[in-house]
Amino acid sequence: MSEGFDERPRQPNGEIDAREAARIRRRDRDAEAEARALLRPGMGKVFKQIQDAQGKAANQPVKRRRAGPRA
Repeated sequence: MSEGFDERPRQPNGEIDAREAARIRRRDRDAEAEARALLRPGMGKVFKQIQDAQGKAANQPVKRRRAGPRA
């Protein structure tokens, strides 16, 4: 029998299985690491460069493609 997406292996007393709990901790730790990576020195400069590029792209007119011959 296949388990649904939200179903987690549980012990008879309703607690989450130890393997599942470890997987959840790893997932949370990885997510926190990604958030901390954005706070590293120098990332502000990268953020500013991205913001500048997006602002520049927003100010340029949209290039329209010509419609090709229709069959």
